[in-house]
Amino acid sequence: MTTTPDLSTAAWRKASYSNGDGGECVEIADGFPGLVPVRDSKDPEGPTLAFGSARWAQFVEALRGGSL
Repeated sequence: MTTTPDLSTAAWRKASYSNGDGGECVEIADGFPGLVPVRDSKDPEGPTLAFGSARWAQFVEALRGGSL
């Protein structure tokens, strides 16, 4: 069973890989052990994805390595 975290008080920050000109804006929220909540900053009331910390780290590493 998966439990959805309560993100109503989440402190969102723009991810360092987001485009600075208003294009590809991804925000993440810290403070959720084991999870990395992600949303589109242009649609803050829209859907949110939550990735496991290990999977998020793999994703970021793939970005840094240029494989994505």
